[in-house]
Amino acid sequence: MTTTIESAVTRDVRDLIHPEDLAAVTATVQRNNLGMDIALAELITLEAIKFEAACAAHPDARLKPSRVVDEGWHALILHTRVKASLAGRLGLFVHHVPEAPDTGRHDPDALARSQAAITAAGYAPEPTMWGGPTDTSIPVAASCEHSPPGPEGSCSGDCSNTGGN
Repeated sequence: MTTTIESAVTRDVRDLIHPEDLAAVTATVQRNNLGMDIALAELITLEAIKFEAACAAHPDARLKPSRVVDEGWHALILHTRVKASLAGRLGLFVHHVPEAPDTGRHDPDALARSQAAITAAGYAPEPTMWGGPTDTSIPVAASCEHSPPGPEGSCSGDCSNTGGN
C-alpha cells in the first residue's frame, strides 16, 4: 500500500490586491518608516494581507500580527477603500479594535496560530516577519503586538503606533 502526502497549494497573495493598491499601501509603510527599502515595505504589506486573509478565514482563532506585520496592517487599515475591496474578496471585513499597549499580554502561541492560519488559508507565511515583541531585527515604527479579539468577530486588538498612524 502506498501513502501519498499531498502538498498544500500555496496561493499568491498578490491575487487579493490590485497592483496600484499594493503600491499605495506599501508607500504608506515606507513613509512611516523613513529609510526603509521599498522591497521590505512591500514584503511587510504582503504579509499583512496574508494575515487579513487568515483572519477572514478563521475569525474565531484569536490571531494577532507580529510587531512587524502590525506595521503593514496599520497601513492597510488607513486605506479604507483597499481594505473594503479586500474584505469583498475575502468574504469578511476584519475589524481592528484599539487597546492600550501592554507587552505583558504577549502570547507566543498566538503568533504560531497566526502563521498556521495563514498556511491553512493557502498562503506561505514569511518566518522573518513573525518575531516576538522584543525582536528588532526588522526595525519598524510599531512598538508592540496585539491581544485576543474584541467584539464583532475582530481578529485582534491594537496598540499604539509611533509611526504617525
